[in-house]
Amino acid sequence: MSFKSGFISIVGRTNVGKSTLLNNVLDQKIAITSNKAQTTRTKIQGILSSDDYQMVFIDTPGIHKPKSKLGETMVKVARRSVVDVEAICFITDISQPIKSGDRFILEQLKTAKAPVILIANKIDLTDPDQAKERIAEFKEMFNFSDILAISALEGVNVDSLPKLLLKYLDEGPKFYPDDMITDQPERVIVQELLREKILELTRDEIPHGVAIEIITFKENAKGTIEISANIYVERESHKGIVIGKGGKLLKEIGKRARIDVENFLQTKVFLEVWVKVKKGWRDKHGAIKDFGLLGE
Repeated sequence: MSFKSGFISIVGRTNVGKSTLLNNVLDQKIAITSNKAQTTRTKIQGILSSDDYQMVFIDTPGIHKPKSKLGETMVKVARRSVVDVEAICFITDISQPIKSGDRFILEQLKTAKAPVILIANKIDLTDPDQAKERIAEFKEMFNFSDILAISALEGVNVDSLPKLLLKYLDEGPKFYPDDMITDQPERVIVQELLREKILELTRDEIPHGVAIEIITFKENAKGTIEISANIYVERESHKGIVIGKGGKLLKEIGKRARIDVENFLQTKVFLEVWVKVKKGWRDKHGAIKDFGLLGE
């Protein structure tokens, strides 16, 4: 049997489950998830390998109307990700009525050369008849090559996705080693896992004004990975919120992040974090570049 390989882009508006789907397909957490919009900032590639194929999934920032230079960068990264791929998975939250963001993205995809597959996510949150009606509406809007109803969070039908995608792949090389699940450096994954905990534990006004910088990442003589990181916020008031009373919230952020980082690196981790203020960094091109948020 011939070996197949290719790249698959996952696109959709914000907060529809793109990163949850990627993590579930890979059975490994490499992309952060949150119930807050615009969680994913960079393009993250997840690699699924078997004896017969290698699929490289590209998880992208949600396409949205940008309100800052960071937002503009995120949308550019997402739009570039649908070029030179073998298939595009357009994912939507089928438990909600079709949104203007869905229509906007599908309009952009009409010029895409790759086949587009409708991934109707969150079927666990809606009844079958309602889901069928909304899928029918989507079919009237766009000529999808395939349709798959799933629950990324619950894992329903997620294992059907690689099987479905296989027919869109051609014979090709193995791009990455079998044991590699992402092309992102470990530092980037650690940054994202730390940011995820801030999203989980802070107020709504904080998340988009947070960036992470890894200062040190080294293994000591005992085999423990020592990591130190700066958490940057845009305002002094935000710094106080992230630290919390008596440093309690920052300690909890570090504790939760360390557990996920240890699971990812499969080794003991010592994590130390500080909070600093960099005013208005989201609208400063240099700061966005420094934090590695420009994409390719």
